[in-house]
Amino acid sequence: MPAVTVPDLTVLPRVSAPGVAAASRPVVSITSAPSGTEGEGFPVKRAFAGVDLSVLDPFIHLDEMGEVDYAPGEPKGTPWHPHRGFETVTYIIDGIFDHQDSYGGGGSITDGDTQWMTAGSGLLHIEAPPEHLVVSGGLFHGFQLWVNLPRVDKMKAPSYQDLRSRDVALATSADGGTLLRVIAGDVAGLQGPGSTHTPMAMLHATLAPGAELDLPWRPDFNALVYVMAGDGFVGPQQAPISAGHLAVLGAGDALRISAAQRQQQRYATGLEVLVLGGQPIREPIAWAGPFVMNTRDEVVQAFEDFQAGRLGQPLPHAEVGDPVG
Repeated sequence: MPAVTVPDLTVLPRVSAPGVAAASRPVVSITSAPSGTEGEGFPVKRAFAGVDLSVLDPFIHLDEMGEVDYAPGEPKGTPWHPHRGFETVTYIIDGIFDHQDSYGGGGSITDGDTQWMTAGSGLLHIEAPPEHLVVSGGLFHGFQLWVNLPRVDKMKAPSYQDLRSRDVALATSADGGTLLRVIAGDVAGLQGPGSTHTPMAMLHATLAPGAELDLPWRPDFNALVYVMAGDGFVGPQQAPISAGHLAVLGAGDALRISAAQRQQQRYATGLEVLVLGGQPIREPIAWAGPFVMNTRDEVVQAFEDFQAGRLGQPLPHAEVGDPVG
């Protein structure tokens, strides 16, 4: 970790720190992600567990997949399964995932690539490690984020974006100690490659030990900081955070994160965080398994459409159950 690196950060553009009048967002809550399994049994951390959906809006669900070093024969994926009413964003830091969906989208993502799938009116898809990785084993680490769609977009035709690591916008912090990778949205003038229905921003930051990151942040967005590795601090009061923590930040137009000067040996590179923000949709949410709609009747209709084979071409092993990638 991480997949996209720059040996010399001084060659990158520097993000200007917020102005002296900027209001730094306070910490509202810090929660710890419980561990679980997903799909055919790969390990995950449920980053949003225990956090109210109204605070997360427009985001719904976030799994950190791994980090796990598979032995030969161990790598796992998901079976075919349906989705409707939202987008899945799969960001792979280490390892390889293959994707295929019933609308023709798909491909392999690895080492900093992102799959952005808009399920919209509904489709079936599958995610799995390639056969050569199953045979060899190896490191696997990534994230899957679920982004809600507003009512007007929930029944749009499905679509797919293949975002390559080379297209991610790169910069460093004002102090030169942080590598910023913007995957979607506009962050301090950096435009990520992802095209979003809901206004949002997604970035992966690596803070060297002792580095400080002060970022301007849209005041109409919420702000979430998830720690995948390392120890650090967040907010104007510099609340301590560490691996597996999710910090929900309050109102303001800037955010502050810093890495502890002393890191555990396995986190020698510093603090690794995923930072998310989006414009809340503020619509009712009816969520059951792989369907995220506005009303219970719409969810029931989604189940009926799936069973009737109206979500793309039905496949023999598709199942409906708990949230699946």
